[in-house]
Amino acid sequence: MQGSREGPPMPSANDLDAFWMPFTPNRRFKAHPRMLSSAKGMIYKTPEGREVLDATAGLWCVNAGHDRPKIREAIQRQAAEMDYAPCFNMGHPLAFQFASRLAQITPKGLDRIFFTNSGSESVDTALKIALAYHRARGKGTKTRLIGRERGYHGVGFGGISVGGIPTNRKYFGSLLTGVDHLPHTHGVAGNLFAKGQPAHGAHLADDLERIVALHDASNIAAVIVEPVAGSTGVLVPPKGYLERLRAICDKHDILLIFDEVITGFGRLAAPFAADRFGVTPDLICLAKGLTNATVPCGAVAASTGIYDTMLEGADAPIELFHGYTYSAHPLACAAGLATLETYQEDDLFNRAAGLEGYWQEAMHSLADARHVIDIRNLGLVAGIELSPRPGAATARAMEVFETCFDEGLLIRVTGDIIALSPPLILEESHIDRMVETLRKVLAKVD
Repeated sequence: MQGSREGPPMPSANDLDAFWMPFTPNRRFKAHPRMLSSAKGMIYKTPEGREVLDATAGLWCVNAGHDRPKIREAIQRQAAEMDYAPCFNMGHPLAFQFASRLAQITPKGLDRIFFTNSGSESVDTALKIALAYHRARGKGTKTRLIGRERGYHGVGFGGISVGGIPTNRKYFGSLLTGVDHLPHTHGVAGNLFAKGQPAHGAHLADDLERIVALHDASNIAAVIVEPVAGSTGVLVPPKGYLERLRAICDKHDILLIFDEVITGFGRLAAPFAADRFGVTPDLICLAKGLTNATVPCGAVAASTGIYDTMLEGADAPIELFHGYTYSAHPLACAAGLATLETYQEDDLFNRAAGLEGYWQEAMHSLADARHVIDIRNLGLVAGIELSPRPGAATARAMEVFETCFDEGLLIRVTGDIIALSPPLILEESHIDRMVETLRKVLAKVD
């Protein structure tokens, strides 16, 4: 019945046809759809009213939990007051308030905020800022960009060029030219089942010296990495690795960009990964938890030095020819301000730090579960790697994902790795339920 508490009816088969779903095997999904119709706190509900525990914060993004009243009400008020305002040669107060508030929690010195609408746009923006910065300071030959194997930096042409996931790249031609890649840090001997940062592998950062020798530092603009690579299975940096990257970039006048779209806003039990590791980049890419995913929004936090150089070295009235129609959208700014207030009022970053030990031990209790070959964790994120089925890579993990959903648990899988990143409001009982469900499902799935 219309307006019933059970929510809208399930779409018919024909209703599913029009939506071309992202990063989804469309034929498989539409044959057996998994629908979510409402969410509150740690729980999603299906159209039938079945509860599903959210162990992924939506898609690494609902850090403060679902349906937070302060955020919801801020969006509603702003929609009624002013639904849209342009930021090209115009402004609105919330944009400046949001940027100022965000700059108070970004690492010291990274206090110039450029707003985007997604993590992908934040990455492409940071890459463009890096190129424009070197040109503004009279070093226009510094155009080469360095990413990392197994890196994920969104789906723009810049992001997939510096990214290192083959399936994200192979269908789209030559991509950007002038891009090279560091080796990834996964699979180093002695790092299996590491708790927190693994002990071995800092030397892999030294491969940047090889790349500099090959291309010359005068041609390299920036290095971009995820401090913890999330979408490729929670790859935690070895101890000393990020410090070495920072030192080599400083030595050769290369900008260091951290893609913190996933690691920002408490995910690693600190405001940002830069804080957790004590390594400050020149640019940080943000999105996801920036608005608790309620309204699409991203940002790049740039150093004051980069911003000032751009303004002083500009050869046109507009210092950066870049932007988006929806940059600093009023609803996104309202959501973002309310989100930052929610994080502070509920002390969620410190709350995550308080749960990290329990989370770590619970995750590693699955070391003896069926199919598990490695477990990695840091903050409130974990990667549980499964042995692949012979000749059918990814099939086992996908079946675990689907079976977990049937058992009332939302997880994420990438390749044959289970990735967990729950909202920071979770309780120990939620962690216990995640572990119990995963153990049960892993025992069931061949």
